[in-house]
Amino acid sequence: MIETDIKELNERIQRESAFVDMISMEMGKVIVGQKHMVERLLIGLLSNGHVLLEGVPGLAKTLAIKSLAGVIDAKFSRIQFTPDLLPADLVGTLIYSQKREEFEVRKGPVFANFVLADEINRSPAKVQSALLEAMQERQVTIGQQSFKLPDPFLVLATQNPIEQEGTYPLPEAQVDRFMLKVVIKYPQKEEEKKIMRQNITSTFPETHPLISPEDIVKAKNVTRAVYLDEKIENYITDIVFASRFPEDYKLGKFKSMISFGASPRASINLALAAKAYAFIKRRGYVIPEDVRAIAHDVLRHRIGLSYEAEAENVTTEDIINEILNMVEVP
Repeated sequence: MIETDIKELNERIQRESAFVDMISMEMGKVIVGQKHMVERLLIGLLSNGHVLLEGVPGLAKTLAIKSLAGVIDAKFSRIQFTPDLLPADLVGTLIYSQKREEFEVRKGPVFANFVLADEINRSPAKVQSALLEAMQERQVTIGQQSFKLPDPFLVLATQNPIEQEGTYPLPEAQVDRFMLKVVIKYPQKEEEKKIMRQNITSTFPETHPLISPEDIVKAKNVTRAVYLDEKIENYITDIVFASRFPEDYKLGKFKSMISFGASPRASINLALAAKAYAFIKRRGYVIPEDVRAIAHDVLRHRIGLSYEAEAENVTTEDIINEILNMVEVP
């Protein structure tokens, strides 16, 4: 019975996920390389999660997000985070109308399908936390009223690496609300030449709308239906527990290096992101490779390092690699 159900589900997902290739091709006109980043943006979109992109300036982070909004024909807004930004600049405020002799609501740029929080670590905590309600509750409170945000609603935040001056590191509680933290690398030599050619011609390629926000809402429901076996559930829990109790998984050497392990949000997001990854690969069920493929992006911002780890140059990437090597694959 289950086999026939999975077979039907598989066929359904192959039909429903056809638009993924179309989106990738359309974005490929504008974004050279960066396949990993485009894939992760789609995973965030399909699993209702927010994405934090980290990389040096100039790696097409903003362009990728803008292009994705264009392909989906969705409302897009970009907020440049600066040290003097106020929460009202983000969510909106009450403005007194002399004509009507009453206060009226002026909605902020957060009321969009795609919100690009550019250089989020350039703003102080009060502005960063204004995004929290929007991200978690998908609503915003202005004065006495609460307003629902549109669906799909996706916050894509970019941050320059923390070592730079004049930045405010995001607190752990806020970083945890991002489903994925994607680290963006420099392009390859051939890709760089292509980027250079593209930017010195008189006409820059543009993306065209292919699907609507309603199609994405439908696809999100289909993604939830992807089959996740109990063995995979156990595998996900083992990975998360290995970050909390390394000594139980023959990783005792990391005990003093991890100040805190991944939160329960890690397990939820590993499961959701693995389902979305399977959907993108046009499969109706999750396999261990799906979990391994997205493990770094889900876990890298959820494991705290102690001073000892920093002294010995051990990174979260090293710890995640070791966990994936040691935890038994079903």
